[in-house]
Amino acid sequence: MGLNDTPSANRIHIGFFGRRNAGKSSLVNAVTGQDLAVVSDTKGTTTDPVYKSMELLPLGPVMIIDTPGFDDEGELGALRVKKAKQVLNKTDIAVMVIDAEAGETADDTELLRRIAEKEIPCVVVYNKADHAAAVPADALAVSAKTGAGVQALKARLGALAKAGESSRRIVGDLLKPSDLVVLVTPIDEAAPKGRLILPQQQTLRDVLDADAYAVVVKETGLSRALESLNSRPAMVITDSQVFAKAAADTPQDVPLTSFSILMARYKGFLDTAVRGVKAVESLKDGDTVLIAEGCTHHRQCNDIGTVKIPRWLRQYTGKELKLETVSGTEFPEELSRYALIIHCGGCMLNEREVRYRMKCAIDSGVPFTNYGITIAYMQGILRRSLAVFPQLLQQLDAE
Repeated sequence: MGLNDTPSANRIHIGFFGRRNAGKSSLVNAVTGQDLAVVSDTKGTTTDPVYKSMELLPLGPVMIIDTPGFDDEGELGALRVKKAKQVLNKTDIAVMVIDAEAGETADDTELLRRIAEKEIPCVVVYNKADHAAAVPADALAVSAKTGAGVQALKARLGALAKAGESSRRIVGDLLKPSDLVVLVTPIDEAAPKGRLILPQQQTLRDVLDADAYAVVVKETGLSRALESLNSRPAMVITDSQVFAKAAADTPQDVPLTSFSILMARYKGFLDTAVRGVKAVESLKDGDTVLIAEGCTHHRQCNDIGTVKIPRWLRQYTGKELKLETVSGTEFPEELSRYALIIHCGGCMLNEREVRYRMKCAIDSGVPFTNYGITIAYMQGILRRSLAVFPQLLQQLDAE
């Protein structure tokens, strides 16, 4: 996969934060070597977060985010500040830009507190340092105008990125070289034209990175494909929408799981999601269930999030449930009114944002699970789909 094809969710998200006119946009341009952000002496020039995927040496593929000032005022200003706060939830590394001429203000201190509270690695930068007498010893002195200190900032960002690298794999760590994996990928009206969806692409790539082999079939061809193989596959990985058929067609001695379950592990919330799905049993008439997707796409007539899961959920529980859906970057701030949150695999969100959403649910006392686990549970095949993670099954049995 080339640089330009690197999914945004797999890029290190670097957010630039600070007050209006601290020079955030100028510093973004200096760090990237491009005019990514509009620069002006007028306060509040950046009115919405600006995202740019690019390569930033020595980090590699990154997502640079320029944000509105945290001290913006008025009704519109409050909305801009809210957007900037939302960016914190997906930020892997924060660059806190302080106007060296003005020094640290109460707004800066509050923002630093928020960054620390969310445990985001942070580089404190005093911009316009060429006009200041001194900066704190633990901060970097830079000048977006002259370029002084910019290389030091890049080096600091590179060190933080390396320290925070995740060793988590989608499936490669479960495979040995020369293992054979069968991927079940339905091609229906909801499938994107001319390509596979992102979790399928990423899983296929991880199989190849493990020096294993992959056979890709539609659900209608799984049984015949298994019969034609000369050896027993190491695993069958299916799209959750056809979990029941894949389970019926896959011999019991062949491990079976789903792309969605593997993505839950990859994003760091598999344990929570497996525990959360038990809440399906306690749903009552009138309960509200939130179904959340991390991406936005054109809804088809038989959409998984807005049609299939709600239908299966009502059929399984026999209850009159209220179903709400959100997509993309939208996620409710108040969660306590929900009886259950069913999230997608999160392939379009970075790990930090998915884990933030999970933590918000836990803090609100709301069970949190995902599409694939919910479907497997309701179809009675959850334990089978988790057999590839024996330690997780042992933990669940011990509870």
